[in-house]
Amino acid sequence: MRKAIEIAKNSQKDIPIGAVIVENDKIIASAVNEREKNQRTAAHAEMLAIEIANKKLKNWRLNNCDLYVTLEPCPMCASAIIQARIKNVYFGAYDFMNGAFGSKSDMKAIMQSDINIKGGILEDECSQIIKKYFGDIR
Repeated sequence: MRKAIEIAKNSQKDIPIGAVIVENDKIIASAVNEREKNQRTAAHAEMLAIEIANKKLKNWRLNNCDLYVTLEPCPMCASAIIQARIKNVYFGAYDFMNGAFGSKSDMKAIMQSDINIKGGILEDECSQIIKKYFGDIR
């Protein structure tokens, strides 16, 4: 999670969310939101990290991978995470407006997935990154 936080802090234009995918205790992919930077709707950190991991492993299935992300994934990202067969998701801050792993909706239940979800990892630190971002733009 520390690496995801570091990546989030390096975000420039976008909401600072960092995502890291790990396989066998080794980081194989990392990304930050790039919607504003690239003008792409689906350029969320999780989606970009999944694409990088798919290319690196030459496989759409990420069965033996874990995802660390600083904010609870939205429905689009949660669905992609489940479709990618990621084993474990660890997220920092809860997203009570859009969170799709229990806060607002539960894609795990909707998609009948056995994915393991653990939220609240370094929650205060992850929340502060986002609060600072929105405080600075207001």
